[in-house]
Amino acid sequence: MKRTLLDLWVKRRTLVVVVVLAAASAAVYGVAHFSSKSPTVPTFQVKRGEFLDVLQFRGELKAMKSVTMTAPANAGDLQILKIATDGTQVKKGDVVVEFDPSKTQQDLAQDQSVLKSSQAEIEQVRAQGRLNEEVDTTAVMKAKYDVEVAKLDASKSEVVSRIDGAEANLKLADAEQTLRQAEEQLKSDTAVDQATIEDKKNASRKADYDAQRAQTALAAMTLKAPSDGTISLLSIWHNGGEAPFKAGERAWPGTPIAELPDVASMRIAARVDETERGRLALSQPVTLQLDAIADRQFTGKVERIGTIATSDFSAGWPIPRNFDLEIGIDQADPRLKPGMTVQITVIVDRVPNAITIPAQASFLKSGQTVAYVWNGAAFQERPIQVERRSRDRILVSIGLKPDDLVALEDPSGKE
Repeated sequence: MKRTLLDLWVKRRTLVVVVVLAAASAAVYGVAHFSSKSPTVPTFQVKRGEFLDVLQFRGELKAMKSVTMTAPANAGDLQILKIATDGTQVKKGDVVVEFDPSKTQQDLAQDQSVLKSSQAEIEQVRAQGRLNEEVDTTAVMKAKYDVEVAKLDASKSEVVSRIDGAEANLKLADAEQTLRQAEEQLKSDTAVDQATIEDKKNASRKADYDAQRAQTALAAMTLKAPSDGTISLLSIWHNGGEAPFKAGERAWPGTPIAELPDVASMRIAARVDETERGRLALSQPVTLQLDAIADRQFTGKVERIGTIATSDFSAGWPIPRNFDLEIGIDQADPRLKPGMTVQITVIVDRVPNAITIPAQASFLKSGQTVAYVWNGAAFQERPIQVERRSRDRILVSIGLKPDDLVALEDPSGKE
């Protein structure tokens, strides 16, 4: 009986202890629960880490060397039959643009016909000249013979009557006059024939030149790639707008059609202000992100920094004076094309074991920079000293410590 009562007393005592402990735990939980609350704005937990002091600016991909392909200069009406797509990879000798050759073929046929006709006329004039020369030479020879005969008759004037002698002298004078006329006719006909032949030769040379020019223009109706590369069609003002040419459109002689940039000469051109220029150095590594190639990040190095500031009229008013910057690319990619825009990131310095927070976690209040630190029940405004700023991060030298919870939005009026 005593044993039973003892057991009941022990069990009751244990139950009382459990109930007391449960009540105490509930009281502690209630106090903790009602004495604290969660922040009402987004927060960031302060940690130590590496602070990257970076510069960021934009640039444009350019080819320092390139070959421009133009429409034939010695052609008239030019209609594009075929043209490569912008960005096409080509090998040396591949067809890039093909113009309609029908008009040039007609011109070539006409010029060749004129050339043959002029050559035939030259032969005809030469033949007529030879015939005239033979006739004139015969006349000269006959006149010379008549002169000799007349001289012989005139030499008998001492043994014949005076009348016969006078008649013989007159015949000699006539024969000599006829000889002079025959010789002059020979010279005149020879000069005329030579002049006519020269005129025909000039016409033949012109026809030959026109035919060769038409042949050259016909060969130029097909533009071929001078080397391996990526075709970049040029935007030209035509048909009321600025755009690359398309198949079926007409171009004028000498029009720039496409460009074949030298891949090895690809560089990024950018402009930086004076404060940024002073923090850059030659051979400084950079990270490159091209807007048109989002799936790959490139690296490069600073190759040239301008020494004289120039006006940047594309930046709006007031017109700033910036320094030119040229950056080389370490990697090759067939998708790289002139004109692409690039985001350039340069790591100027690295600070290890630093306290950094997002820039939006700092606020300007009454002329000083502050952060709002969570104390478990509310945000406390705390002055901080900013040592450096870089992009969206700031380095805090005084005012914060690791594990502090800071507000990312101004909590004033939200608590």
